Amino acid sequence: MENNRKKELWRVVKFTLFSASAGLIEAGTIALLETVTRLPSWACYLTGLVLSVLWNFTLNRKFTFQSAANIPIAMLKVAAYYAVFTPLSTLAVKYLTETAGWSPVFADGLNMLCNLVTEFLYQRFVVFGKSIDTAERK
Repeated sequence: MENNRKKELWRVVKFTLFSASAGLIEAGTIALLETVTRLPSWACYLTGLVLSVLWNFTLNRKFTFQSAANIPIAMLKVAAYYAVFTPLSTLAVKYLTETAGWSPVFADGLNMLCNLVTEFLYQRFVVFGKSIDTAERK
């Protein structure tokens, strides 16, 4: 029992670290595209988001959940998560900043925390739930 707790805690730590690196990729991509292209802000954001999700998915599938699940199906499940999370979180941040008067930093921080927790739970139990630790170790 104690070994399972340690294993799950280690999964949370790895997921958090990989998510932080994905956040850096997203922010860097957005900054780069806004600096060197004439793309609209939403296109820069969407490109950064897609790259960060692909990075995060790849690392977490291989190292955090060590899953041999069907990759296209697992990616579709992650895309479904973002198809719901992205518009809901956009509306929430808009409400918190424009209606409730929150600082954008706090609203974005709450959004990022919500994304971290819900995405971990979604990937842990929905995307990779039955396939955790099924990948061959090399």
